[in-house]
Amino acid sequence: MFNSNFEPRTSNLELWGDFVQIDVFTLFPEMFSGPFDTSIIKKAREKRLLSVDLINIRDFSRNKHHTVDDTPYGGGAGMVMGADAIFEAADRLRDRRGGIGRFVYMSPAGVPLHQGMVRDFSSESHLVILCGHYEGVDQRVRDRLVTDEVSIGDYVLTGGELPAMVLVDAVARLIPGVLGEAASAEEDSFSDGLLEYPHYTRPRVYRGMEVPEVLLNGHHEQIRLWRRRQSLLQTLASRPELLAGAPLADEDRVILKQAVIDLEKLGLPEEIGKKQKRRKEGNPESRIQNPE
Repeated sequence: MFNSNFEPRTSNLELWGDFVQIDVFTLFPEMFSGPFDTSIIKKAREKRLLSVDLINIRDFSRNKHHTVDDTPYGGGAGMVMGADAIFEAADRLRDRRGGIGRFVYMSPAGVPLHQGMVRDFSSESHLVILCGHYEGVDQRVRDRLVTDEVSIGDYVLTGGELPAMVLVDAVARLIPGVLGEAASAEEDSFSDGLLEYPHYTRPRVYRGMEVPEVLLNGHHEQIRLWRRRQSLLQTLASRPELLAGAPLADEDRVILKQAVIDLEKLGLPEEIGKKQKRRKEGNPESRIQNPE
């Protein structure tokens, strides 16, 4: 399924167009076989728009037990991934590829991943992703090899494999030709800095819940305006901080201004603020409950 021997690829930008090569440095390559052999990533690989190669860092350890970690200098709890095996793997990769792309270290100390960053990564022809473990990696790896440190949230996981999968999936979606419709990626949540509008499909009425009439009348401009308004309102209610960086037209500002006025009349801004606070604190009351 995956090439771990760094063989030169015939799939390149000249041959395939928007081709992206991703090399993942990991201690547990077996974790990737399921997620990367299904859905969008599988389709991207089958179309030869994306290649994901898994590099087992242990293969580059020079000791007989193939260990890659050791106790930290200065003492302290835990183990640290050593620099030697990672540098050896990077050297081999550089020789085989004729160079090395951006080197991304998945770390809770990194910059929080956002759609703009994903878009930036998807424009690269080569990415290297390093999955950390234990207490992290030797600082010399971060100083000399790593170009980007990326986090997927303010929480701690066992290793960097799951965050790496998140990054690869997000990047794959933005490679031209991967999704069935070019508009799909452009209309995803966060693609324009806002949350996405609500979606509906058949049946038209289900358990008394009806599809909004505007989506059924075939008037494209009315549908566009409804979707834009809903996107703005969803963002205002759930992620208001996103509005500060979103590109807003004059009509967007009018919609938001009126929405704030309407919410103030209903006394809802305070409730929205409480909801945001509960989410941050992890209060179970903020979760959607099933109706009795």
